[in-house]
Amino acid sequence: MHKNWPAMTGELSGAIRELRGGAPEVMKAFSGMAQAALKANALDTKTKELVALAIAVAIRCDGCVAFHAEAAVKQGATRDEIMETMGMAVYMGAGPSVMYAAQAVEAFDQFTAGKAAAA
Repeated sequence: MHKNWPAMTGELSGAIRELRGGAPEVMKAFSGMAQAALKANALDTKTKELVALAIAVAIRCDGCVAFHAEAAVKQGATRDEIMETMGMAVYMGAGPSVMYAAQAVEAFDQFTAGKAAAA
């Protein structure tokens, strides 16, 4: 079964906007934490997005996979970098992570195809 990962981010973005309206202080704090965590420092932002994608796979969060696969593409991640990242996710998350790693690669490929089509 294939998922439409770009559509998933679009659908979730609307729901997240609703959450921002209903819990603005919490979501403002979450957004601030995300910005601080992703800021380039000892690790660049692309590396941090790859780490986030690996964690998304290991904890089996579809929406997280979608958003972090998209962000990895935007940060210039290569398919080889995705594959090595998925190797780490599988190592840390065992069998269930194999299933999510395959989906993360699919998501990366869909976002890459969308980026190429938009160029």
